[in-house]
Amino acid sequence: MNIHTPLLKCEALRKGYRADRPPILQDINFELAAGDYIAISGDSGVGKSTLLNLLAGLDQPDGGRILLDGLDLGALDDDAMTLLRRQHYGFVFQAFHVLPYLTVLQNVELPLQLLGVDSRQRLERVQQMLAAVGLGDMGTRYPRELSGGEIQRVAIARALVHGPRLLLADEPTGNLDPRTAHGVLQVLREQLAARGGAGILITHSPTVAASADRRYLLDGRSLRQLE
Repeated sequence: MNIHTPLLKCEALRKGYRADRPPILQDINFELAAGDYIAISGDSGVGKSTLLNLLAGLDQPDGGRILLDGLDLGALDDDAMTLLRRQHYGFVFQAFHVLPYLTVLQNVELPLQLLGVDSRQRLERVQQMLAAVGLGDMGTRYPRELSGGEIQRVAIARALVHGPRLLLADEPTGNLDPRTAHGVLQVLREQLAARGGAGILITHSPTVAASADRRYLLDGRSLRQLE
């Protein structure tokens, strides 16, 4: 990658769902460099989740472009986009989405299995990741045996174990108490920085948003950086 090429670039992004109504997103422009960690906040219904879906290639914009390492997501077919997500994206959600019938270790190794990493390397990388998020002795436990904060750490470990270029986190601390949320955000940021990736955090909380390097407000279909 050229050193001057942003990791992620959005150009004049626009998205609407009904022709008789204004677009949900309009003229969205921003860039993200490797190592950046930003927060996007805004009221319910302003398009935060829509923006994440566009960035992940799960939905298509009506106008504008999204480039990841200079690659135009709009030029990819479904199979190519699926492979790109598998290799270069990590996702953390408010609802955790860990699989209850798998152990902690099995949950975290899923992205590596999908990428075809051999079992010995998978085990080594999962154990390293679990140790990094403070769950090194919990690999054989099931989600039902964990606290909410521990489950969210499992979700973080799973999102980062394959070294994604871009992490998308949608209200990752919404179900957690403030103390646990602080710990989860600290782990998330430390592990993202250690792996040289960039992260976008969607949140309603000003406190959570303050943990980011830069803060943006999605308001009236436009995105603006806050001081």
